[in-house]
Amino acid sequence: MLVKLYKKEGNIVQILSFPNETVEKGDYLLIEDPNGRKKLIIQVIDVQFANIPGILEELLRSLPDGGEVLQGENFDPLEIAPHITYIQDARLLRCKIRATMENGSLRPSSSWLPSRPRSTIKKLPIPALLKLAKIDGKLPIILGSTKDSTVLTIDASSLDGRLNIITGKKETGKSHLSKLLMLNLVRYGAAVVVFDLNGEYVSLGMTSDEKRNAYYNKIHVLTPSQNFKVTLKQLHLHVLLSILIHALHLPGTSTREFRRIWQSLKEKGSLNLYELGEAIRNWSCNHHVRDALFSRYYALVNSRFFTDNLAEAMLLKESLLKAKKEGGAIIINLRNTSSIDRQIVVEYVLGKLVELLTSWKLKAIFLFAEEAHLYLRETYWDDIVTRMRHFGIFTTFVTNQPDTIRENIYRQADNIFLLNFTNEHDLEAVSRAAKVDAETVKSIAKDLPPHQCLVLGKVVKDFPIVVQVKALDIKTMGETRLFFRDTN
Repeated sequence: MLVKLYKKEGNIVQILSFPNETVEKGDYLLIEDPNGRKKLIIQVIDVQFANIPGILEELLRSLPDGGEVLQGENFDPLEIAPHITYIQDARLLRCKIRATMENGSLRPSSSWLPSRPRSTIKKLPIPALLKLAKIDGKLPIILGSTKDSTVLTIDASSLDGRLNIITGKKETGKSHLSKLLMLNLVRYGAAVVVFDLNGEYVSLGMTSDEKRNAYYNKIHVLTPSQNFKVTLKQLHLHVLLSILIHALHLPGTSTREFRRIWQSLKEKGSLNLYELGEAIRNWSCNHHVRDALFSRYYALVNSRFFTDNLAEAMLLKESLLKAKKEGGAIIINLRNTSSIDRQIVVEYVLGKLVELLTSWKLKAIFLFAEEAHLYLRETYWDDIVTRMRHFGIFTTFVTNQPDTIRENIYRQADNIFLLNFTNEHDLEAVSRAAKVDAETVKSIAKDLPPHQCLVLGKVVKDFPIVVQVKALDIKTMGETRLFFRDTN
């Protein structure tokens, strides 16, 4: 390659490149010392014109005088014009050091300074990078292909026990990538729960031409108030209190009275909606407390998520244990659910998951949360990624509003799948993640076309790679409804 090492500052390396070299953002280069013992792996994050002294004067000198084209022939007896043009088109590659290779092993270090005149610089093909970094695995998930048509395969185990974030602006392919990861986890026997806000996952068991696919019997769609209802007898008190306090904001005094009512009904063996309403009506307490209890009681009744009919009730535990045994996904379809009812259902599901995990009836669960800021209370962010993570809930957040995810969550993220963003504020939010540097995010993510993704984190051994996400033969749901779609 016609490139030369120009400058190194910290973990930034600047390389001079000439016009005939096809180097783009995201490409990897290898700087090798003369004896071949040490090598630097660097990634191009920006391509600029080389700011050579005198180049501005030369460009100004070549402009037509007064905007008019001068007549005549150029007189160039020494034939230096082609060389000047060559210099004017010289590029400066701004690169990040990703690793140092010494005696065949990689180290995340940038302390070594290669020789300017004697070191050689060449392109590092993606297949060679994947081999060096050992980005493969026993449980392969094909994400897609890189720009040189190399298949990028990650290991499903690199998602296990991890916190993942999939983010990008609207219509860039976030949900598509989420479905790809989810279906592959199911294929390897994982139990998955999806909070599906827009009904995008309900047809994952069908191909695009309405035929059953290999996942048909492993996708279980639960729609609150339809095929997903619970009875009070199926609930532990702490789960219902969590719903009342966090979803329905029941004050502390009223919570204490509700606990007494619950214990009373439990002792009588009459835990049901009707008896609960009668008990609140006849309970001896302050009328403000009674009003508070009644308003929450009617919220529970009106949600139609609770029932006294055992035949209507669905045991989430049984569905989860079946998914655990055979591998499967429980899709919680929240599409037509109101904001309050959505929070009630989410509180119930999370409470039930923790209950099953703490009793070791479930080993672990993968949770996919679409636009989680719309239904997860503020305190749940830390809860899900710390306490619940230790219980065995491994979360993937999917959002087009990265600023709704708190900064401390980004700092704990193990993997980030970043699709296109052009908004500086959004890119600033993502760049807070511990696994990525802000300059890489801001430079590369802006240029990503739809369905191309910048993969960061443990899944690619901290070597950022751009990939064209693989297509899926599944029935597409959740597409934006357009007025002019069929108009010629």
